[in-house]
Amino acid sequence: MTDLNDYLDPVSIEKPEFEHLEGPAVFSHNLAINTESNPLKDPWKYKIALIGVPEGRNTPNTGCEKGPDIIRRRLYNLARVPGKIRAADLGNIKTGAAFGDTVSGLAYVMYHLISAGTIPVIIGGSSVLSLAFEKCFSELGKKYTLASIDSRIDFSPYREEIDSRNYLNKIIYGNKSSIGHFVNIGYQTYLNDYQSLNRLAKRKAELIRIGDARESLHLTEPLLRDSDAIIFDIAAVRQSDAPGTKFPSPNGFYGEEICLLARYAGISDTLKVFGLFEVNPDLDNNFQTSGLAAQILWFFIEGSGQKQYEADYLYDQTSGRFTRFHVKVADMEDDMIFVRSNITDRWWMEIITRTGKVMYASCSHEDYLLANRNEIPDRWFRAVEKFNS
Repeated sequence: MTDLNDYLDPVSIEKPEFEHLEGPAVFSHNLAINTESNPLKDPWKYKIALIGVPEGRNTPNTGCEKGPDIIRRRLYNLARVPGKIRAADLGNIKTGAAFGDTVSGLAYVMYHLISAGTIPVIIGGSSVLSLAFEKCFSELGKKYTLASIDSRIDFSPYREEIDSRNYLNKIIYGNKSSIGHFVNIGYQTYLNDYQSLNRLAKRKAELIRIGDARESLHLTEPLLRDSDAIIFDIAAVRQSDAPGTKFPSPNGFYGEEICLLARYAGISDTLKVFGLFEVNPDLDNNFQTSGLAAQILWFFIEGSGQKQYEADYLYDQTSGRFTRFHVKVADMEDDMIFVRSNITDRWWMEIITRTGKVMYASCSHEDYLLANRNEIPDRWFRAVEKFNS
């Protein structure tokens, strides 16, 4: 196996002056930590690998490069995650002479971890580092679904130079782009160019406004369940809960809500990589934002420890794990088929493609109820179009 330590600086942070928890009750006891005196030679045996990226170029959010180690210190001071979760902190990616070198190095490390079945958890740094996600999935030869939790959709047809405000230009419209589907949860209409929103909508992107997301937060879970890569921009959180970023907004998710979204991401069967970006310690108030960022990571890791990997069993109708429901809907020749897990109470829709292949799309109980009222859920139309494209 490749030695990833050539691309990493080991963990080196100061011990906190005061600890509320001691001994095995502290989060750091969940981790194998890559230090200079005790380097990790086999990161592949861990299900989760934390990687900091102290990179502040190609962004107006100067100071975000200080985020990884400060978030790491707050994370280490939290309580131990219940259960047995095999996680490691690999340290920080070595920054390159140019920004593109850092992206390439991060993509290389991600590629080898994902290939071995390990989920990289990227602690930024700026969201423009998401370019490494695209580069990694291109190397993997895999079409992927990208979900972004962000108040501003970082797409703009007006700026040519790629930075943290328009990195989606290259990901979505790049000549060799591997993205198959894009989801945004939590955008704020008054912070986004409507022409950009329209262009993304025409590409069948799923864009969920902050009001709609907060009204029924549990309905975002199926979107995250079907995502391969998930990006959290801390600016999605309201300024009163997370002031430490360059472009905060008075509106947004509450701290408790963003942590629940992180848990939804953690329990996803399909997730390959998770990223948390744009925390700027220079703009923070008494470590409030870095503390919330640490809790977001904690809930993601806690959710990861609760994975059921149910998607692997959907095609086996003899497993006893699921109950199937056939619903007759007017104007449809065949029944709609819904599948409910007897273990987690999660729902899926069974889709037959034009070629006769059976596929499953995550959905909610509400979608099943809609079908029983003789209405075809929007999620069914999107799934049919996605699987037949």
